[in-house]
Amino acid sequence: MADIIRKTRSVCPVCLENISAQLTRDNDGRVYLEKECDKHGQFRVPIWRGKMDFESWVQYSTPLEGRDGCSCPQNCGICPEHEVESCCVLLEVTRRCNLRCKFCFAEGGVEESDLSLEVLKESIDDIVRQCGQPLLQLSGGEPTLRDDLPELVRYAKEAGCSYVQINTNGIRLAEDENFAKKLAEAGNDIIFLQFDGTTDEIYEALRGKPMLETKLKAIEVCSNLRMGVTLVPTVVRGINDQNLGELITLAKSLVPGVSGIHFQPVSYFGRYPDIPEEEQRYTLDQLMCDISDQASIPMESFMPSRCDHPLCGFHGNYLVTPAKELRPLSSITHSAKSRGCAKDNREYVARNWKRAPEETRPENIFDEEMDFDAFLYCIRHSSLTLSAMAFQDAMNLNIERLHRCSLHVYSDGKVKPFCANYLTSMGEV
Repeated sequence: MADIIRKTRSVCPVCLENISAQLTRDNDGRVYLEKECDKHGQFRVPIWRGKMDFESWVQYSTPLEGRDGCSCPQNCGICPEHEVESCCVLLEVTRRCNLRCKFCFAEGGVEESDLSLEVLKESIDDIVRQCGQPLLQLSGGEPTLRDDLPELVRYAKEAGCSYVQINTNGIRLAEDENFAKKLAEAGNDIIFLQFDGTTDEIYEALRGKPMLETKLKAIEVCSNLRMGVTLVPTVVRGINDQNLGELITLAKSLVPGVSGIHFQPVSYFGRYPDIPEEEQRYTLDQLMCDISDQASIPMESFMPSRCDHPLCGFHGNYLVTPAKELRPLSSITHSAKSRGCAKDNREYVARNWKRAPEETRPENIFDEEMDFDAFLYCIRHSSLTLSAMAFQDAMNLNIERLHRCSLHVYSDGKVKPFCANYLTSMGEV
């Protein structure tokens, strides 16, 4: 019989009604979210495969109490129950797209007219009013389809956004270097580049066409313009979960043009409405274990998310040595209690994903007697950040996690947690 670890709340994956739920653990250390809807029956989904100790990972998170979360996510718009401020705010600037991906949280590719530039500027002003000085992610659809995107980037910086990040498939950046140059000149800080793996077979499976050459060209263009590039793979079991080591090897060879990899285990919302089989689920601890095995990275170098709930993600920092080995700079042993505020987390993200300014290279970097200034240079110019965000869908939504979300979406005048904003029903079982 499974042990009950803690109680929480969730939603019915069919009708999306708020219902009670619980986390249970079986004899093999696997953790499940279990729930029951009066209308649609019982549901059970794995959230941890027992690859590392669950309690150690979540020990500094706080369970829901009493009636907490009973109105989530139906009445969402950052209410007093929400525990953290906005770190990154996503603004959709178009729903048009030049791809039709199998997995798309925003269902990009819709043929509809874009919001006007003035409306989007008003939205940016409202985001700054509500959220202070967030990292603003311009997303879609495919945001680079807007010719006026550089003007939006420039306006966001002038309006008070600390950093601007463009979430893109990279096609236009690879094909139109002048457009990329305009983005850099406007002040764009980070290119959040869809990058699923190192073979065209992976792109054909996930994106419908071979794209590796295009992706590499986009990195080259952005690197020459000194915009920081973070690779963002959607990780799907049986498609690219065995390619993680090769992806990290490629990223190491592209430093400092590439500053990080932000893994996103596939979630089932948006364009993928069906309830997946249990074995299709790819949990956070599975991802960490596979990265460790394939890239020879110590598990203890992965740390829980600094600002969000520990089940939302991890991060680890590494120096890339001249031999292209990863030397861990992070360890869970000294930072498990670390709980940064949204501003701290935003600065951490920018420090690790934004390209550092040019500076003179010290002569003694990576020498046995490397001094502190040379060490700092290596961190700025020869480091790689590995991180992940495990998004939630209607099956595995845990409202305890939702309350600690710092990745927000601006929609219809409201700022909402990402997983609440894109939540979609999975239909009848």
